[in-house]
Amino acid sequence: MAGKYYEEFEIGQVFEHDVRRTVTEMDNTLFSTLTMNPAAIHIDYEYAKGTEFGKPLVNSIFTLGLVVGLSVGETTLGTTVGNLGWEDVKFPKPVFIGDTIRAQSEVLAKRDSKSRPTQGIVTLLHRGINQRDEIVCECRRLALMMRKPA
Repeated sequence: MAGKYYEEFEIGQVFEHDVRRTVTEMDNTLFSTLTMNPAAIHIDYEYAKGTEFGKPLVNSIFTLGLVVGLSVGETTLGTTVGNLGWEDVKFPKPVFIGDTIRAQSEVLAKRDSKSRPTQGIVTLLHRGINQRDEIVCECRRLALMMRKPA
């Protein structure tokens, strides 16, 4: 499904994204090592056994990227100019290997771009939700969106 143009977003609109993804050990290990994050809580099972969680936590930046990625097909695929930022990023519950994550997006605001008349800015609230219906990630994303072609 193609993304939406600026005019197609409505404040209060909610997207329940159909694509889900189960997080694997390889996802967590590869992402952590590719991004030079050697934190034992992510990649060392023996260390993680001694934590309150008893097992490795999935890298939170992977979780953020996954949640936003799950939203792209129905919101910004092919219609975004670029991301202007992420605000108020939260991880209220941990993600573990084997968790299945789904995403939900809500349109919080939109406004015309002051410097780009062919574009507008949409503020989306993205939520990542695990198989236990717990919110594991939440962030506001500002996306610079194309307007419909004339």
